[in-house]
Amino acid sequence: MSAVEMGTTVAPPAVIQGGMGVGVSGWRLARAVAATGQLGVVSGVALDVLLVRRLQSGDEDGHLRRALAHFPVPALAQHILDRYFVPGGVPDDQPFPPVPKLGLRPRRRQEELAVVANFVEVFLAKEGHGGPVGVNYLEKIQLATPAALYGAMLAGVDYVLMGAGLPTEIPQLLDALAEHRPARLSVAVHAAEPDERHHVSIDPPDLLGEVPAVLRRPRLLAIVSSAVLATYLARDTTTRPDGFVLEGPVAGGHSARPRGPLTLDADGEPVYGPKDRLDLAKVAKLGLPFWLAGGQTGPERLAEARAAGAAGVQVGTAFALCRESGLAPVLRQRMLHDAAQGSLIVRNDVQASPTGFPFKVAQLSGTTAEPAVYAERPRNCDLGYLRTPFRRANGRVGFRCPAEPVDDYVRKGGSVADTVGSQCLCNGLVATVGFGQRRADGYVEPPLVTLGQDLAFLPHLTHEGDDYTAADVVAYLLGEVQP
Repeated sequence: MSAVEMGTTVAPPAVIQGGMGVGVSGWRLARAVAATGQLGVVSGVALDVLLVRRLQSGDEDGHLRRALAHFPVPALAQHILDRYFVPGGVPDDQPFPPVPKLGLRPRRRQEELAVVANFVEVFLAKEGHGGPVGVNYLEKIQLATPAALYGAMLAGVDYVLMGAGLPTEIPQLLDALAEHRPARLSVAVHAAEPDERHHVSIDPPDLLGEVPAVLRRPRLLAIVSSAVLATYLARDTTTRPDGFVLEGPVAGGHSARPRGPLTLDADGEPVYGPKDRLDLAKVAKLGLPFWLAGGQTGPERLAEARAAGAAGVQVGTAFALCRESGLAPVLRQRMLHDAAQGSLIVRNDVQASPTGFPFKVAQLSGTTAEPAVYAERPRNCDLGYLRTPFRRANGRVGFRCPAEPVDDYVRKGGSVADTVGSQCLCNGLVATVGFGQRRADGYVEPPLVTLGQDLAFLPHLTHEGDDYTAADVVAYLLGEVQP
């Protein structure tokens, strides 16, 4: 088997733990799931920011430094430590240092940080067991993908999951990175001329100065919302993934827009109809393994999925609320309590995400889901993962985000209408896992919590708000405990 093939053949997992949010699906959760033999998944979004802020917070338990000690180029890992590690942590009133924003020509420091951060997260998730570990990326964040993927592959990641777009170029990118070859990924630029091409590139030998042995190529699972999209990807060997996650609209995070004209219900949420139903038989005919996601938490759902030809299910919300989740403990306990009381509401907000896709937002006081908290937050786009590249009048590429200051967005050619209700997902999601930015004027970024809308599983895992573990979720899904 060649260097870029997937290695030994193993049975696909019955359960995939969803790669949720920024840091919610952290290495602790992924490791706990993988230790049961199922697929544990880390979120690969904004890992550079999380690594920096964790190091700045003192890395009290030493896990990050232990992982850095295993990076294949020690000098590069030491450079990251020297720049960001603060023994004992920075004072509570001191801002975290800025991290370089993504760009078409990323600065070397940003590229190195992305590679090392993704290595660290995957290394820790894989440590101490033989189970499979995956990493989840958003296709939308194209500027980060090559460096992030390379770092995860250096740590031996087994699966790559990608949604929020079609990962048509990822199979070839994985092939190149497995052999440490220079590679590039196309970048969509709004209003680009028909003959203009933009891309972000990576040169592993130049970046590392030295390269380890040929890497094992991970399996690619494309997260899609229809059989049409799955068929499109599977039709050509250059775009064909190794499987699919078929995601329904109740899943947490971003969801696909309804097919056809957008219709909102009385609560302002998008209405999905018959056109949005997944044609599982059509996907099964493609001959690739697939998993069902969104409202799949239960042994009966797993059985139904398998009966329809699926390899299993992907579950997010149940793991997001378990003990090993990366959610800030106070937020997780509040949601468990509210859910037990029947008062936890999750809205599919069509305005919240700068991407324009509907986004699930848990309605919690003290978060930006609360109108007063949202109104008080200064509009600030200093992380910039969801910025859209656009062509300026002079032909150069600029970046804009509807969650940035309105005047700035309009000056860059954006519409005021796009800014209404738009949330800063980047800062809000980082704050949700306990690492919100502390501004120089004393303002602390509030959290923004995303969760799936199906909470019917909780009575089977909790009793009056009691805690539960990732292993409990797996056992429940596999029917190893009485529901």
